[in-house]
Amino acid sequence: MKVVYPICCGIDVHKRFLIATIITTKKDLLTPTYQKKRFSTFNNQILALKKWLVKHNCFDVCMESTGKYWIPVFNLLEDQMNVVVANPKWVRAVKGNKDDVKDSKWIAELFRMGLVRNSFIPEKPIRDLREFTRYRVRLVSQRSSEKNRLQNVFTVGNVAMDAVVSDMFGKSSKKVREYLISTDQFDPDYCLSLLHGRMKPKGQELIESIEGYSFSESQVIRIRLIEEHITYLNHTIELIDKTLDRMVEAYEPAIRLLCTIPGIKRASAIQIISEIGTDMSQFQTAKQLTCWAGLAPSSNESAGKKKSVRISRAGVYLKPTLVQCAHAAVKATKESPYYRIKYQKLSKRRGKKRSIIAISRMMLTAIYHMISTGEVWNPVDIDQVDMSEHVINKRKELAITAAKNLLIKEGLIPNDFQTVLGIVQKE
Repeated sequence: MKVVYPICCGIDVHKRFLIATIITTKKDLLTPTYQKKRFSTFNNQILALKKWLVKHNCFDVCMESTGKYWIPVFNLLEDQMNVVVANPKWVRAVKGNKDDVKDSKWIAELFRMGLVRNSFIPEKPIRDLREFTRYRVRLVSQRSSEKNRLQNVFTVGNVAMDAVVSDMFGKSSKKVREYLISTDQFDPDYCLSLLHGRMKPKGQELIESIEGYSFSESQVIRIRLIEEHITYLNHTIELIDKTLDRMVEAYEPAIRLLCTIPGIKRASAIQIISEIGTDMSQFQTAKQLTCWAGLAPSSNESAGKKKSVRISRAGVYLKPTLVQCAHAAVKATKESPYYRIKYQKLSKRRGKKRSIIAISRMMLTAIYHMISTGEVWNPVDIDQVDMSEHVINKRKELAITAAKNLLIKEGLIPNDFQTVLGIVQKE
């Protein structure tokens, strides 16, 4: 095999220390030379590692992505060196013959021959943006969990409001909820006066779902604690949204570009940009990007038999966002039914879940080409797929205008024009 990196370093990173092995391959020698050294993960020691690498003219480094421990090393080395962060499955040593020193040497050996795939590490501004978007996803998930807990407390307290109202956290529901936990004597008439708008016709049914409720003191305390936590989460999410608006100013063109895709709104566009960035040169093809996001079928064949080709577990944050956008796209209005028509055709053959994943993959492929070329969303087969009524009417208008201009140019009489116009309208 050809030596890709004559001088390179493999690093085995741990929480408190790291082991670095430099491999030097000289032209006149068949056997490479090895230099090993141990450093702590404190900043002064990582800088000492950097000086040690520069001293030995080593500017190509490979290390395993172990938890978050590789990030401090990457932050201090990326400005001067080519740092490759490898997925653990590509550099895993054989069990029974491994330790920290051998792991470092094994990583360096694989990297020297070009056998290690580089994980996608975006630029620093995108990484900072990603930290906030991922934190926001976690907070939204926590808020949903707290809302479910609050609803469970009402169910345990014999209040079946969730069977009547569509939103337990709407304006009317919130007032009724505050009234129930603040009074010992339930007054149906006063409860009805708290309802607004579309909730008023459901008033009698709501009263029937509440009468006979019993909240203990501990349940009331629990409700108040949950509500306080939800208020805190709402406030924190608002602060994150304001911070994100300031951070994405440089990426507004890309965000507006992605918003032209049916089903993708501003929040989803920011989430997508934070995961894949705006530099598509990191991925050779759109298929590589979909594989990285965990949306492409896997290849698993042996002895001429195909085994499971299920999608991978990659794209923990990107995949759910695209699936959510795909659900919105297939429910789009008549103005943009492209993905809805695609979904309806696919679901008849492959089922609903596989079809949603297929639509998500189509959307990510479109995103790759749109960011690469700067063009707005315009699929090449939209004329064959999206033949909705408004598209047909628009084509008729264009055809009528073209026929009118042609007849005027030829100097035909109005009767002839009306005849040709009728033919065009029928077609």
